[in-house]
Amino acid sequence: MHQLPNLLTLLRLALVLPIAGLLLSDRHAQALVLFAVAGCSDALDGFLARRFGWTSRFGSLFDPLADKLLLVTSFICLTVTQVLPVWLTLVVFLRDLAILAGAGLFRALVGPAEFAPSRLGKLSTLLQMILVLSLLVELSLAPVLAPVRGPLIWLVVLVTLCSGAHYVWDWGRKFRYARMRA
Repeated sequence: MHQLPNLLTLLRLALVLPIAGLLLSDRHAQALVLFAVAGCSDALDGFLARRFGWTSRFGSLFDPLADKLLLVTSFICLTVTQVLPVWLTLVVFLRDLAILAGAGLFRALVGPAEFAPSRLGKLSTLLQMILVLSLLVELSLAPVLAPVRGPLIWLVVLVTLCSGAHYVWDWGRKFRYARMRA
């Protein structure tokens, strides 16, 4: 039973390619169903890990990877099909790239370290998921949601940029502290 969060993570990873295929073929209703399953699996996975302590090294590495892969792939597909602007996908992608580069640089210069996602980082991921979900609902079931798209995009941009800046600041602070201790 304690492996259930890991199985849910694997399910999310397995859904990435089918969701991408559906998005690229403008089959938004089917993509909505699979994306909702992926989102629910993420929520259930997190709940089980916290509630019952069913955590693992695999989960700590692959859960955020599954989320990022699902979101980045969805953003790219929605950009290719001209649902989202290129600049938005670049903002999301470059923020994630900056976080990875910061972690790699820290590891190279200071050594290994454990870093938990920040609240802003979690909010950024949540808003990105909400944006994709709302777009899929708009495109498949409720075109009346179209006016929500613009404000939600700007909210995603704002929180994504703030989150990225916070991670850069936090990495810098931890780097300075590690250098002072050395």
